[in-house]
Amino acid sequence: MRVFFMQSNWGWVIFFIGSISICLVMLFFGFLLGERSLQREDDTPFESGIASVGSARLNFSVQFYLISAIFVIFDAESLYLYAWSTVVREAGWLGFIESTVFIFVLFVSLIYLFNFGIFNWVRKHPLSCLGN
Repeated sequence: MRVFFMQSNWGWVIFFIGSISICLVMLFFGFLLGERSLQREDDTPFESGIASVGSARLNFSVQFYLISAIFVIFDAESLYLYAWSTVVREAGWLGFIESTVFIFVLFVSLIYLFNFGIFNWVRKHPLSCLGN
């Protein structure tokens, strides 16, 4: 039993050693053949030949992060629908009903987010009803 275990895992051992070796060889040649200079301009950011102007630290609204989180969530659920669509014939009516419920839950969550105001980027000032 132990001999069979060792014989069946030799491929994994060779793959692991080979991949580590390739990484080390690439790092070594990058260090060996890489350009070295001690100029002051080496520490500045460089984008497409244009010197950067201003600070890279910008304050973004929380709305950007909320929209991106919602996009990631709904995008991951679209992957489930794609997987269902590839086996639609084998899933039959039960699979169709399950996917319909899944889409309905997604739609209800989208309506909830819309009613919650997550997509409303223009907020009224709390004192705007006073006429100021």
